[in-house]
Amino acid sequence: MKNSVLTTEDGNANETSAEFSVVEEPDVTAPRGFRAAGVHCGVRRKRLDLGLIVCDVPAVTAAVYTTNTFQAAPLKVTQSSLQVDGKMQAIVVNSGNANACTGVEGEQDAYRMQAEAARVIGIPPHYVGVASTGVIGERLPMDKISKGIQELKPQKDISASDDFCQSILTTDTCVKKVHVTVKVDGVDVQVAGAAKGSGMIQPNMATMLGFITTDAVIEPSALEHLLRSTTDATYNMIAVDGDTSTNDMVIAMASGLAGHQALHEGHPDWAAFATAFHYVNEQLAKAIARDGEGATKLIEVRVTGAASCEMARQTAKAVIGSNLVKTAVFGADPNWGRIICAVGYSDVPVQPDNVDIAIGGIPVVRRSFPVDYDEAKVAEAMKHDPVVIDVDLHQGKEEATAWGCDLTYDYVRINSSYRT
Repeated sequence: MKNSVLTTEDGNANETSAEFSVVEEPDVTAPRGFRAAGVHCGVRRKRLDLGLIVCDVPAVTAAVYTTNTFQAAPLKVTQSSLQVDGKMQAIVVNSGNANACTGVEGEQDAYRMQAEAARVIGIPPHYVGVASTGVIGERLPMDKISKGIQELKPQKDISASDDFCQSILTTDTCVKKVHVTVKVDGVDVQVAGAAKGSGMIQPNMATMLGFITTDAVIEPSALEHLLRSTTDATYNMIAVDGDTSTNDMVIAMASGLAGHQALHEGHPDWAAFATAFHYVNEQLAKAIARDGEGATKLIEVRVTGAASCEMARQTAKAVIGSNLVKTAVFGADPNWGRIICAVGYSDVPVQPDNVDIAIGGIPVVRRSFPVDYDEAKVAEAMKHDPVVIDVDLHQGKEEATAWGCDLTYDYVRINSSYRT
């Protein structure tokens, strides 16, 4: 479809000029070659807590990881394994325990998860990636996880996909999944994704895991570059609470079973595929921001008129990360002073007499000076989801968007009793 209004899973309509279609029932197993499973193994009390994605063939794979100095053991295992030949065939994931700051023993546990999953699937261990999410500083209950791995029976259907999506959640209130189809060389190519994330969310990823599956044929370097550039514009542009986790990872696997000519930046359909890929990741990132712990509203900060892309991104992230802005949104208080304050401390060379601000489409500041506006109308606009804040720097043509959520009483309640 071209120049169409697409309706996403959250019900929002979005204009797009890309030739792709959004699938109403997202399924990470829809791309050719993929299967999935999720079970309860006992890391958590009741909820599904162990998941698996399997590809029928070694898939071209790219990954990005947290910038936190204390990288969790599963990330180290996955990074090391992916360096062997740039391919993976499976990802095993547990929730409820991060296996972070667990020393040599934790790394051994991660390798054991990898080895046992590889044995069950019947593939070399280095073709299995490992991911964990949950409480930091506690050893994995490996007897429970080992038993659970034996029970994982990956299937290619929507219920198996949903079980996987459920198994990776922690404080999330809902699953996060997106799925599109796009034409490449006349062939329908699937791009699907699932993610988790709700707290410890800060630009340069978040306490989040993302899993992207596609049956596209794509050159390894092209997939790696596409994932990194997409991450910079999506997952690295969300914030909930200012904390960056030890376990963040996004991994993209391409089975190549669609059978078209290999995608690269010179391919005639590269732009269409790249846009579809970006859309999947942007929707996942927005879903994570909207589901921030205790959140009631998504906040979208759109910065225009920047002298550089980095200037736009840094300004947007400063505003979206401001606790004062977030609490003002929660209270529907049109306190634009908090917004311009965040712009001013964003460490970019902003011209202090040249900034425009609008809240919910209503101008409140022009050239850094307040304008007459109906405060009641702005307050009413701030009661709706999403709350859109526009900032025009009037210094260039670059722009960027960041996403976050309001900061509520429930955020404190959830995190004051996270382990209990």
